Amino acid sequence: MDPKIKMSYVDDEKYNVENRTGNTVTIDMYESEKKENLSPVELLLGAVTSCAAVEIVSMIKKRRRDFKNIKAESSGTRAETAPRYFKSINIKYYIYSSDLKQDEAERFISLSIDKYCSVGSTIRKDTIIKHSFEILRN
Repeated sequence: MDPKIKMSYVDDEKYNVENRTGNTVTIDMYESEKKENLSPVELLLGAVTSCAAVEIVSMIKKRRRDFKNIKAESSGTRAETAPRYFKSINIKYYIYSSDLKQDEAERFISLSIDKYCSVGSTIRKDTIIKHSFEILRN
């Protein structure tokens, strides 16, 4: 089923979004001193990061590797003028695993971002998505 949402106005810089099952998120475009919620751009950054993470975890588990947790830090560089699209996105994953190998992690992350993540595929073709990772053994 294709995604569908409803958006409703709260004020000039704040909106509520609801999906088909009633899950909601509030989005605002307030200046940082008034910020209450994520902005649309922050949501997009979070969406590409978490979309790829779903695929990374799936591949780790399919290979029967130990998986305890995954975390990430993401940042983006935006164009100076409108539309202020992402020129580049940088994602660093922290993967908690006792037996995942470096080359496996690199392959899983690359495939996730470049091939399987639908959000990443939706971003402009000239946006550079870079990644790095650290495997934490504990």
